[in-house]
Amino acid sequence: MKANTVNSPSGGWVMPLLEKAPFLSDTARSRGWHYVISWCHRISGVGLVVYLLFHIYTLSSLQTPAVYDGKMKLLAIPIVVFLAWLSCLPVVFHALNGGRLILYESFGNRNDETLIRWTFGLTALYAAVFGLLILMKSQNVSPFFFWVLFLLAALLAAYAVGARLWRSGHTLYWKLQRITGAFLLVAVPAHLMFSHLNPGVAHEAQAVILRMQSVFIKVVDIMLAVSALYHAGYGLFSIGADYIRTRSLRRLYTAAVAAVFAVFLFIALRLTVSI
Repeated sequence: MKANTVNSPSGGWVMPLLEKAPFLSDTARSRGWHYVISWCHRISGVGLVVYLLFHIYTLSSLQTPAVYDGKMKLLAIPIVVFLAWLSCLPVVFHALNGGRLILYESFGNRNDETLIRWTFGLTALYAAVFGLLILMKSQNVSPFFFWVLFLLAALLAAYAVGARLWRSGHTLYWKLQRITGAFLLVAVPAHLMFSHLNPGVAHEAQAVILRMQSVFIKVVDIMLAVSALYHAGYGLFSIGADYIRTRSLRRLYTAAVAAVFAVFLFIALRLTVSI
């Protein structure tokens, strides 16, 4: 797609903002906006890997509730609150753009301009609702009914993609990347939303521990952890595979990625089961 055709896919209100960024506009003119969006997807993905590992590290301090509560007090600082809101942008953009890619490559939806427009529009809508919830601080929902609804939606999305791809000629690892991506497309934005629908459930150690003692919530947390860590690990592997040409270095890189994510998966599973 050429730069002068982007007003339609991205939405008229988005493009004036993006075109003010010299690097983005220069790159779009030379490579096209699809190239820019592709790199935004990869960069946001790497950022989310760091966020995921940090999130698991933070949750591991639940073993010492006073330490966890001390860390959570930082979330009351206005600049941290703003950063917490800002973090939803790469999360939702990456999820929605991943959904766009799945529709494009696996379901034959070639109306890419409309899908890109929806990606930007829904990201902005989610950010607005997320910011409103952060400001309200007074809402409360049932964890069980919230997660019954969103878990079913996430599983349906994963099943739809899995049924479409299972007989394809791609490797099992590639298929699982797309299937977990479809699951996380629903589950991760829901997880973020839930943490601010029930502020105390996420920010107070005893409340988090009480919630995680539910067998159903344990199942939800395990599915989130396994899906997110696999998706993140395979994403890092595929990025590295694009640039590492030497077979021995690629094997070393793959082993390192697998080892790191295996350790964090062990931490997440042990924490979930032990509480």
